[in-house]
Amino acid sequence: MFMIPQCFRFITHFDLSLLSPWGHSLFPDLSHEFHILAKVMHRAFPGVDSLTVYSRTPSTLQVLAPQWPNLKHVKLVRWHQRSQMPVGSDLFPLFENCTDLESLDLSNFYCWTEDIPAALESHSLSASKLTYLNLLTLPSTEGFKSLEIIAISAACTNLREFLVTCMFDPRYIDFVGDEALVALASNCKKLFHLHLADTLSMVNARGDPEDEGYSSEDAKISCATLEEVFTGLPLLEELVLDICHNVRDVGVTLETLNLKCPRLKSLKLGHFHGICRPMDTRIEGIAACKGLESLSIKNSADLTDSSLMGIALGCPRLAKFHIQGCKKVTEMGMKFLTCVLRKTLVDVKISCCKFLDAASALQAMEPIRSRIQQLHIDCVWHSLGAPLNNGLVHNDFDLNELVEDESITNGLNNGDNIFSTSTKRHVDSSDRVKNKKCKYSSELQCNGSGFLHKSWDRLQSLSLWIAVGDLLTPLHLRGLEICPALEEIQIKVEGDCRSRPKPSDGAFGLLSLARYPELVKMKLDCGDVIGYALTAPSGQMDLSLWDRFYLNGIGNLNLNELDYWPPQDRDVNQRGLSLPAVGSLAECSTLRKLFIHGTTHEHFLMFLLKIPNLREMQLREDYYPAPEDDMSTEMRLTSWSRFEGALNGREIPD
Repeated sequence: MFMIPQCFRFITHFDLSLLSPWGHSLFPDLSHEFHILAKVMHRAFPGVDSLTVYSRTPSTLQVLAPQWPNLKHVKLVRWHQRSQMPVGSDLFPLFENCTDLESLDLSNFYCWTEDIPAALESHSLSASKLTYLNLLTLPSTEGFKSLEIIAISAACTNLREFLVTCMFDPRYIDFVGDEALVALASNCKKLFHLHLADTLSMVNARGDPEDEGYSSEDAKISCATLEEVFTGLPLLEELVLDICHNVRDVGVTLETLNLKCPRLKSLKLGHFHGICRPMDTRIEGIAACKGLESLSIKNSADLTDSSLMGIALGCPRLAKFHIQGCKKVTEMGMKFLTCVLRKTLVDVKISCCKFLDAASALQAMEPIRSRIQQLHIDCVWHSLGAPLNNGLVHNDFDLNELVEDESITNGLNNGDNIFSTSTKRHVDSSDRVKNKKCKYSSELQCNGSGFLHKSWDRLQSLSLWIAVGDLLTPLHLRGLEICPALEEIQIKVEGDCRSRPKPSDGAFGLLSLARYPELVKMKLDCGDVIGYALTAPSGQMDLSLWDRFYLNGIGNLNLNELDYWPPQDRDVNQRGLSLPAVGSLAECSTLRKLFIHGTTHEHFLMFLLKIPNLREMQLREDYYPAPEDDMSTEMRLTSWSRFEGALNGREIPD
């Protein structure tokens, strides 16, 4: 306690969720010693109004909450299993002591769905003051039912932001349907941010590109109900409806959304079909939402290149466009969209689209290559060729001439006919188009070997998905050779390596990222790589060898910060850092922050002391369910304390 600093009395945000060893209960019981510790914390930080804490047991909040009764913002974290206790008792100490609470974030807090309504209904005064409630419960696979959504919305009538995981599957009792949505809109009229997501959407799995895009069941949500919801929430600025069950023929309904919610700037739709008809006369459906600045479309089975044409011309303010699981979209449609929106679009995600592999996705980004700042693509090196005419009204448009005419990008926003006289001037014959050279192809640089490569001048963040066993090295050959401003890269590896043979190459290809001079931050997520933790059948690799494969060459990068999720064996529910992985990480001499989302042994940790600049190191069991009792040396208090003492006892150059 004597080490708690007393010189930061104006601190307002206090985060106790990352204490080491990570995930251990801060106050395991209600003993006098812990009450004294809490009082010392309050004396050191009297101005705290925002608290984040790992609340493994109810005793944590019973000790802490009375110290700061004026708390406005609280985030609770728990990846361990919920202990046996009365329903809602986890949250009772918080609502009883902090009656002016405005914001509550439970997105990383494992609990039962019935805990939330019980706690809110028992403390109606505190619940009525909440303006932000985040119930996107990532640790849980169980969504909130209809009656629970109704109860929560009735208790929290002043909510302005509501994010919640729902059970939309009509095969379950009390699924979320028309009744719950209408009640939500009626009870919470002040909402400007509404995020409703099915439990399936919370899974990181990429999905099958061959999937047609239709789910096996239709959601029990009618277009009339959606229109009623939009009418009841006129202040909406951000809306997410990721339902994971078919909602069909919603084009006209989305036009109502534009009329009833004029402030709408961000929209995400999952498994909505018929959102934008092939554009033949007027802009319709989602394309009528001309105020949108961010649009995400997921698993829309009938979305075509022609639909993208309508969106590009109808939503001229789009700065962010994400598309996932849309089988009929091709490079031509995406290139038309980026061409029309080249003055505003800076954030693009293309994932799980059958005809958009890495090469075609990067080709589609050509018109905004010099402007784009954030990009996600799938590292699929070979895919089927796109159909010659995939729903695009005219495949022989010259994009260069088309987007230079202001009458197209401006006039069509008012519903003008796409085939007006001014537009037809830009429809050339296919022979004429073939002879034209795209003006965007002139921004090239030479790599010193006589080959020209394209420069992505403003790209700062790159996100990649790649299948297990595939190599990263072809990335620069597909068009990402020169990225002078790239600072952060996120790599998600997914798949079952038990069915894969040993890779012919000894390294995943991280060494190829050394060509990006400003790259200082990396997230390498192999958490969904499934394999054998201890023993593997003859001819197959165990996870320690996969660790070596994915981290080989990382020491050649000038990284300051690294997040690493080791591969896992789901049969033992443990992500562990192997000896080859530790050896590879120890070669990263420039690292300042290292976060391992798993565990490892104490004697393995000592290898990391070789990193001269390492100042912050954490082991995080942030996966559900986290191990209840760690009997090895991996997360014992004394083991970690010895490593932490050795880490902090070194002389750091700066």
